[in-house]
Amino acid sequence: DEEEDYMSDLFIKQDVRPGLPMVRRMKEAIQKEEKQKEANEKNRQKSIKEEEKERRDLVLKSALGNENRGFALLQKMGYKSGQALGKSGEGIVEPIPLNIKTGRSGLGHEELKKRKAEEKLENYRQKLRMKKQANEEAADQFRIRFKNKQEERKMEGDLRKSQRACQQLDMQKDIDVPKEAWYWLEPEEENEEDEEDKEDECTSSDLSVSEKLHILTAYLREHHFYCIWCGTTYEDAEDLSSNCPGDSAAAHD
Repeated sequence: DEEEDYMSDLFIKQDVRPGLPMVRRMKEAIQKEEKQKEANEKNRQKSIKEEEKERRDLVLKSALGNENRGFALLQKMGYKSGQALGKSGEGIVEPIPLNIKTGRSGLGHEELKKRKAEEKLENYRQKLRMKKQANEEAADQFRIRFKNKQEERKMEGDLRKSQRACQQLDMQKDIDVPKEAWYWLEPEEENEEDEEDKEDECTSSDLSVSEKLHILTAYLREHHFYCIWCGTTYEDAEDLSSNCPGDSAAAHD
């Protein structure tokens, strides 16, 4: 190439703005790289598998001709191209598709993989069902415990009410000492000795809250003709039995 004349009009008319030569060189490099890739793709030799696949696809796409012995025999028996197989024409029209095995795995490997995948999915679903069942059981147990706790709190409140009423009614009859220690409400302030006595009494008594409530209710009805559920003191046992519905909260609901 001839050396450029830097004083010529051609050189002066060129765009010499900053950055433009760099952009132009980048575009040229990208175009050159793309052309090189296309040339390499054209010159690349195909592998044996690729050539076999292309030949196989080409053969499968082409229709059978008279050179095929099977097709020739069908034609001799009256078969025409595009006609369904069978005496009355109820058979298939298209040939059975080929399922060509190209991998190196043994026969039945795909079925084994499919079965393992199904088993894995079933195990996952089983775990989800078991987890859901466990959550439901835990929720049921929580509801039962919560209900029992509420009932126990209500029963404890009824017992305190009965103890308060028993203490008042006993004192009205000049009874200074309860029949049982737990018949009355315990004082809020006690000495250490009294607390030790109280612990001994609690350990000696194995009665539950419901049993104490039942015993104390019967005591109030028999000795004071008083019903904790009605909140009424009756004149005598006959008045109590005839006007009081029962001796439990359920009977008064």
